[in-house]
Formats: sequence, structure tokens, C-alpha cells
Amino acid sequence: MIAGCMIGERMILGRMILRMIWRIAALLVGCAGLSNGVAAQGDDAAYCAQLANLAFRYTGSAGGEGRLAPDLTTLGAVEDCKKGNFAAGIAALERKLRSNGFTLPRR
Repeated sequence: MIAGCMIGERMILGRMILRMIWRIAALLVGCAGLSNGVAAQGDDAAYCAQLANLAFRYTGSAGGEGRLAPDLTTLGAVEDCKKGNFAAGIAALERKLRSNGFTLPRR
């Protein structure tokens, strides 16, 4: 009877260890997914900044003192990027630059 109890305890312990391994594996997969998302956001932020610099430098209308003043579309797109809405900001900046004859930089 004592031997039977020990086998049962080992099975329970084995199941607990197996559950713990699965939970750790799930956490590791989740963390890997999060780090990819963070890297993608960093890439989007850098690309958005690059597009914004081009738009500020080469598009807009004549402002005071002979400088180019950015239009509201460009300003709104940059605000979107600052707020983390990269999809909208990048799309607007890409449209603005393409309509002004620019070839977009590599992403």
C-alpha cells in the first residue's frame, strides 16, 4: 500500500512539473511576441520620423521669411506618429511625399 501511494505522488508531482513547464513555455512565447511588437513600433517610429523630416524640408507652402511652412496634413500626420498611431501618420506622409514627386526611403 505504501508503494502505491509513492507511485501516485510521483505521478501527481510529474503532472505538476509538466504543467509548470507548459506555463513557462507559454510565457516565453508571449514575451517573444511582445519584443517583436516593440521592435516593430521602434521601426515604425523611426520611419515616420524620416518621412516627417522629408516632408518638413521639401513640402509645404511659402511661409514667412522665405521658409516652407508645413501644411495641416503634414502636421496632423506627425501628431499621429507622436501619439503612436503610426499607420495613419505614415500613410498620410507617404501620400504627401508621393504627390510631390518623391521616391520614398526604404523602410
